[in-house]
Amino acid sequence: MRADRIRLPHAAARAAALTLALWLSPATAADAPAADVAPTVAADPRLEADVQELAHKLRCLVCQNQSIAESNAPLALDLRNQVREQLAAGRSKEDVVDYLVARYGDFVLYEPPLKGVTLLLWGGPAVLLLAGVGWLAWRVRRRAVESAAVAALSEAEHARARALLAGAGPADVPPSSESRESRS
Repeated sequence: MRADRIRLPHAAARAAALTLALWLSPATAADAPAADVAPTVAADPRLEADVQELAHKLRCLVCQNQSIAESNAPLALDLRNQVREQLAAGRSKEDVVDYLVARYGDFVLYEPPLKGVTLLLWGGPAVLLLAGVGWLAWRVRRRAVESAAVAALSEAEHARARALLAGAGPADVPPSSESRESRS
C-alpha cells in the first residue's frame, strides 16, 4: 500500500509534464485533423470529396443533431464506410441516398422531402403560429367587449352619480333599479 502512495505523486508529475509538453509544443491547428469533420480514408480525392458531400447531407441516427461527417459514433463511422464502399463500387450519389432512405427512412436526411407524411413536419409550426395568433386575437376582442360592458353605466346610474356629485346625500338619491349583476 505504501508503494502505491509513493507512485501516485510520480504518476501525477509525469501526467502534468506530458500535458505541459503538449501544450507548449509548436504544433499548430493545421497539423491536427479537424475535430468536426470525419477523417479522409480513400486514396482517391474525388471519391473522398463525394463521400464528404453525402456525409454532410445525412443525419447521424445516434446523435440526431449531427451529420455522419461530424459524428464520432460507431454507427456514423459504419454509415460513412457504407457510403464510401457504394461510391467506390460505382453507384451514383442518388442511388446511395435512396439505399440509405430505404433502409433507415427519411429521418436519415437532414432535409426530408415534402410528402404527405412529412407535411405536418413542414407545415406544423405555421399552423401552430396561426392558431396561437387567432386565439390571442379572439381573447383580446372578448376581453374588450367584457370590459366595455362592465364600464358602461345605465341612464339611472348616470343620474344617481350626477346627484351624488352635486352634493345630495345618499339618502336623497333614489337607488338604481338595475344592478351591475343583473346587466351581465
